[in-house]
Amino acid sequence: MKSMESRDSPERIMREMDWNLLRTFVVLAQSRSVTDAANRLRLTQPSVSTALKRLEDRVGKRLIHRSPGRFELTEAGEVLYREALDIQGSILRLSTLMRNMTDEVTGHVRVSLASHVICPLFDQVLAEFHAENPRATLSIEVHSSAQAIETVSARSASFAICLVHQRNPKLEYLRLYREFFGLFCGPPHPLFGRRDLTRADLAGQSAVSFETDRLQDALKPVTLMRAQAELGDQIIATSSHLEEVRRMIIAGLGIGPLPLHVSERDVRDSLLWQLPPYDQTAAVDVHVVWNPRAVLNRAEQSLLDRLHCRIDDTPMEARTYR
Repeated sequence: MKSMESRDSPERIMREMDWNLLRTFVVLAQSRSVTDAANRLRLTQPSVSTALKRLEDRVGKRLIHRSPGRFELTEAGEVLYREALDIQGSILRLSTLMRNMTDEVTGHVRVSLASHVICPLFDQVLAEFHAENPRATLSIEVHSSAQAIETVSARSASFAICLVHQRNPKLEYLRLYREFFGLFCGPPHPLFGRRDLTRADLAGQSAVSFETDRLQDALKPVTLMRAQAELGDQIIATSSHLEEVRRMIIAGLGIGPLPLHVSERDVRDSLLWQLPPYDQTAAVDVHVVWNPRAVLNRAEQSLLDRLHCRIDDTPMEARTYR
């Protein structure tokens, strides 16, 4: 007599799972509401709601808490989202892997980069890689550090270069360089151009900063530096992109943090002015992050290996930018 399969048996889920439902769920998990997900997918709201209901029926679990003012993943939804990202990454890479088997294309490299990555060592590696592999193609996408790591987890990026706050045990990390953040103001600011400043002069001044400038996030050293300078508690403007934080500082919106080596030219050009503390700047490490479970094409593996070798051959002192 044939045994009946349980509602959540692996065999039943494997047989009945529809990738399109998982794809819809990934977008739902990254959205603020069903309406938001529907707009991203270019579908109607009822279609997306129906897809979610079908997926919940397939797995036998509620996946999203939905009520007025609340839209968040359940515990089961969090688990499914992580696995769905892995599946999505594998599917996205199929065409690349098949192309490498059937023609002479050396491959495409997708790099996820935090916006503040200014690293001569990485630039040199890119130049050498292109000189030796002129037919390989490359795309660099700028994200917040958290989003960059998510693309690596999903295997939609070859690797990432970004800040790291909490390490995912499924990923690998290698420190690329260390940078130091200082506090700066722009020409409209009343402290601009003054050479006799102390920390007391910064007390209560308005601040602008990065979205990750929080004690519980990747720029914790910058948060502590701001606190020691006794800047006002309220950050009046934020961005995840260095270029926009720089723009707001130069425009005089407030005092803000920037990497010293990135700001050097702007200081020379009188667009930025460094403020105290001068001797206790915030040290922040930037890492290369990759997924050891991802199957890399020839170009991806070549660039990642070259970057690893250059890091191993370069003393940390030469990868520290002040």
